Amino acid sequence: MLLPKSWLEKYVTLNGDTRAIADEITATGNHVESILLRSKDLSGIVVGKILEIKPHPNADKLVVCQIDVGGEVKQILTAAKNVFEGALVPVALDGAKLAGGMEIHNTEMRGLPSLGMMCSLEEVGMDTSVIPKSARDGIHILESDVAPGTDYLKLLELDKEVIELEITPNRPDCLSIRGMAVETAASTGSKLSMKDPIVEETSDVSMSDKFNGLHVETEFAPRFYLRMLTDVKVAPSPQWLQNDLMASGVRPINNIVDLTNYVMLEYGQPLHAYDLDSLKGPELHVRLAKDGETMTTLDEVERTLTADDIVICDESGIVGLAGVMGGAISGVSEGTHTVVLEGANFEAGHIRKTSKRLGLRSEASTRFEKGLDPNMAQKAVDRVCELAVEIGAAKVAKGSMDHYPEELKPWTIDASVKRINGLLGTSISGDDMVRILESLLIETTLDGDTLHATIPTMRGDLHIWEDLAEEVGRIYGFGNITPLPLKGTLTRGGKSLYRQVEKKAQDVLLAAGYNEFMTYSFMGPSAFDRIRLPEDDPLRRAIKISNPLGEEYSIMRTTLLPNMLDIFVKNMSYKNPSAYGFEFGNVFAVDTDDEGLPKEFMKLAIGFYGEEDFYYLKKTVETVLTRLGIDGLRFVQVQDFPLFHKGRQAEVYIHDECIGIFGCIHPKAQDDLGLKQEVYLAELDFTKIVDYAKDNVTYKPIARFPSMERDLAFVVDKKLPAQDLLDYVEANGGEFLESVEVFDVYFGKGIEDGKKSIALKLAFRHKERTLKEKEIVPTVDSLIEGIETKFQGQLRSK
Repeated sequence: MLLPKSWLEKYVTLNGDTRAIADEITATGNHVESILLRSKDLSGIVVGKILEIKPHPNADKLVVCQIDVGGEVKQILTAAKNVFEGALVPVALDGAKLAGGMEIHNTEMRGLPSLGMMCSLEEVGMDTSVIPKSARDGIHILESDVAPGTDYLKLLELDKEVIELEITPNRPDCLSIRGMAVETAASTGSKLSMKDPIVEETSDVSMSDKFNGLHVETEFAPRFYLRMLTDVKVAPSPQWLQNDLMASGVRPINNIVDLTNYVMLEYGQPLHAYDLDSLKGPELHVRLAKDGETMTTLDEVERTLTADDIVICDESGIVGLAGVMGGAISGVSEGTHTVVLEGANFEAGHIRKTSKRLGLRSEASTRFEKGLDPNMAQKAVDRVCELAVEIGAAKVAKGSMDHYPEELKPWTIDASVKRINGLLGTSISGDDMVRILESLLIETTLDGDTLHATIPTMRGDLHIWEDLAEEVGRIYGFGNITPLPLKGTLTRGGKSLYRQVEKKAQDVLLAAGYNEFMTYSFMGPSAFDRIRLPEDDPLRRAIKISNPLGEEYSIMRTTLLPNMLDIFVKNMSYKNPSAYGFEFGNVFAVDTDDEGLPKEFMKLAIGFYGEEDFYYLKKTVETVLTRLGIDGLRFVQVQDFPLFHKGRQAEVYIHDECIGIFGCIHPKAQDDLGLKQEVYLAELDFTKIVDYAKDNVTYKPIARFPSMERDLAFVVDKKLPAQDLLDYVEANGGEFLESVEVFDVYFGKGIEDGKKSIALKLAFRHKERTLKEKEIVPTVDSLIEGIETKFQGQLRSK
């Protein structure tokens, strides 16, 4: 933001060097980027009045001008086409210095002396972006009536510094001259002088005579205020008004448009002026656009709108894109006689989305997207009316129209003086805090230790007592606060249960010889094809990334298996004989949580290729879960996960809840990926694992008495899961059964077709003495009988 010192001085009595003032502003939180002096390296330029113009006798393109430069007439030759007798122009006299290091000296042109040079705005250092269109080509013709010989640099206030500021997004009130006047006065201790505008309704016409109504049909326009100007005389603005606009980086256009821009800069409230005669039907409607609607904005570009855009319409259609830019049809022109002034407030999020989507940033959208005070809408419109009467540009019609269903009123924050000092590390008195806050126009009273602060509606960034503490601290001066050592009690830090379980599982896997992998959280849709997922599989429902790096990184992953598989494909291509690894990684679901955000889960993937087999992976999974204190572990053979071999895949259960799957990849997938070895993969829901994990592991002493072991082998149906036998033995093994495990599964010679042999090792132990044979024989006989009956198993004798 550009802050002209000359404009600032209309509100604040400034004493001292501009750099010192800028340092104070920076110290209180509004960072000054630079101080610009536009008259630097310029000199010798005065206002001249052209008394006479004659053609050059020896050159068709030159004219000879006699110019009064203040008590002296100078002859100056020029080829400019826009000069005329009586015009007031800038004249660079002999020895003058212009922009770009140019020096002017008396010279001779085609036999006649030229004692100086008439200047354009560009030649006195004005940026082309702020030069009025009428003054872009040719000599600058002054609109004000000033005496010849007047210092031109002072007339245009080029000798006044302009302070360039960086305003933080939470302070839209500082994107205005008045807002920065408050900050500057508070920062420097200077006197602040501001008053609200006074509107004189000088026209005999009432607004309701020419304008029928205002219809706001969306909740995203909480305030919409209108007034009318009649007897409008569109003309160039007075010089002082043009000076302030150009110093602020805004190009003057005409008096009406300039007033709306001037007040926008002054109050921070964007405004719009409609030519009433250009509107179709004397009323306005404010609504959301329809998808596909189009409009042409003031920059003469056709825009395609969506249902997220707020628009302003007359009977024929859209005349303005709310909060961003007006329409080309209803703008003020030289033929305008009646103007409807709009001061509105729009929901910040909608304006930000519209501006970003269309790539259309304006002074208005820059302010609206940060959130503005709706009470400023009326003040800004009334200020335009006040100035329009003051400069003779128009008369103000009687009455106004205002849509303001829910008025925003000041709110109160109570804060403890002691608590603020405790936070800041200061000893500021309550009276000084009151003085500081009131210098920021925050009305404050002190009741004992309590501050009662009434927050003006323009300060939407203040809501809690800590905000008041910050205001006190920055105006008091953070540099004035003596640094003190930190005080407080030490607390013992530690990892959450989630991280503890992850670390324990990580240690087990690293000890088993696995390496930890880390992959991207995004992948491409083709990853689902690599793991052979059906088109209707729920895992294909992925969150799309709005600005992906490429097709292969366009969605958030729903499973870790494709990334794990890609790692093994790459390792095999590098001729690595084996690879063992695991990854803890988040996966993302399109289902949303209570806050409307996509759900996120952590999963654990384990995999390898090399010398080991399916049962090694099963043992790895079992070891990890057992070390985490999880009991009730079961493995159930399945056949329906398409990535895995139908006969070599299983689901992992904790009690009755499935927490993952593992297996050997399908031969078809192996061929498609060009793999020379079998790859084994597991994916477990780590979020569920944490729920079952126990960190209160109890240890028992090594048994003092020997165990008695029995090996039993049963011929059973080939499709019977070994887990069913284990569950039966554990449930019926009696009080002395310590453990049971499968140590052999056999198919082949001696076993009939459709059958298999499962060998179990049972261990019995008494805690306090040595068991006797007769104590376990009944149990073993009962188990044999039960298995023969329940599973039609046949005990093998050899």
